[in-house]
Amino acid sequence: MTFRLALLTCFTLSCATTPAPPTPAPAGVEKYANAIDWKKAGDETTQVLSGYLQVDTFNPPGNETRGAQYLADLLAKDGITSEVIEFAPGRSNLIARLPAVGTPKEKPLCLLSHIDVVPAELEAWPKETGPLSGVVDANGDVWGRGALDMKGMGVVEAMTLVWLKRANVPLNRDVILLAVGDEEVDNLGMKHLVENHWSRLECAQLVNEGGLGVKNLLFEGQTVFAVSVAEKGALWLRMKANGEAGHGSTPVPQRAPTRLIEAMKAVSGRQPSPQIHAALYELLRRIGEQKGGVTGFILQRPTLVNWFVTGKLMAKPPTRAGITNTCQVTGFDGKGSAPNVIPSQVAAIIDCRLLPGTTPEMMLAELKELTKDIEGIEFEVSNGDAANESTWQDPFFDALARQAVGTRTDVVAGPVLSPGYTDSLLARPKGTRSYGMVPFEVTQEELATMHGRNERVSKQNLTRGLEVLFRAVVDVSAAQ
Repeated sequence: MTFRLALLTCFTLSCATTPAPPTPAPAGVEKYANAIDWKKAGDETTQVLSGYLQVDTFNPPGNETRGAQYLADLLAKDGITSEVIEFAPGRSNLIARLPAVGTPKEKPLCLLSHIDVVPAELEAWPKETGPLSGVVDANGDVWGRGALDMKGMGVVEAMTLVWLKRANVPLNRDVILLAVGDEEVDNLGMKHLVENHWSRLECAQLVNEGGLGVKNLLFEGQTVFAVSVAEKGALWLRMKANGEAGHGSTPVPQRAPTRLIEAMKAVSGRQPSPQIHAALYELLRRIGEQKGGVTGFILQRPTLVNWFVTGKLMAKPPTRAGITNTCQVTGFDGKGSAPNVIPSQVAAIIDCRLLPGTTPEMMLAELKELTKDIEGIEFEVSNGDAANESTWQDPFFDALARQAVGTRTDVVAGPVLSPGYTDSLLARPKGTRSYGMVPFEVTQEELATMHGRNERVSKQNLTRGLEVLFRAVVDVSAAQ
């Protein structure tokens, strides 16, 4: 189909989207944020994060009680009480609450972060700005593992609670701070909260890690805040190959390692069909609305996105992951004892991420079908969670997006399906509308430091991030 014919078809079919109007900013509550000296608040937040990054909560082993106590001590300075709840030896969650004035008008708003951080290769970082240094360099960047994922956001959330208290904001609902352990490995901290404490939390809405503002994401000069409203599910498994053990000196067909290689080729060769989630259509619509021109016209129309944009999305691994069910080998587990011994069983560890509508059972059935002609293949599932999502027709989502954009004309904020997996996946089945947004604006180079080396966040981001989150919380929680 030619581009001209596509445009004519779109006009004929009225294929442009018609979005619902966002919730407007409430009148009269901006005075609380306008009264704060944000530069001083940002300086304080920077120092708090510096100290938090020096608390060793590498997972494994976690030791999140250290981090929970750090936050508890911070809050106590402003008279905010909190609970440090142990879910395993040396591993704890934190709950702190600012109560509503009088009878709450609705269920609580929750600010969620995780205390644990992934390990870091100490030798790969500069000596003076190592992963546990918390150093604030001459440029105002705060260095350390967790600066972006996600102690930086955790401190912004904690300081939001502090400033709600200091500014005497009259709340029409409880605002709860949640800091949990073990998000990076088994989600044990959030599971403990959901299973044992959710009846007294009952979060109506929740903000957690998710999208950041990425500069020049699609177009030069445009920053996009992708707010996660949905997350792919996960199927984690071991694909085991079995065969007769033997001597390594004599190649024999159909040994376990040979069968595993054949099965891995079958899995890696699968060709998943693209499925664009409604949230991505909406994000592209907002990007196109600001971009304008022919490109903007296309991005605002799902039919044209399908015709002209899907191929570009499939060509890049990050966007391809957002529109397909993915499976990839992430490790191996063999039983060989020596180079000259062929073991009777070897296994590949596979991580599958699933779009809404694809259950772990469906993906497992697909993998079995792909490998059905290879003898000795079996699967052992270690984790299976279906995708879930929240509506973006929500006042808190609108507040987050509105405050992220502010008065700038070079910033867009909209919903997206996250290819990752966070604790929000556990909150949504409880009826909580969960959104993922870290209000930091970063380059793609800075984004790449998450789980890598040289992770850091700027003082400017901490200052603006605190103001964005504070204003969004006040928009939906302050008594007018």
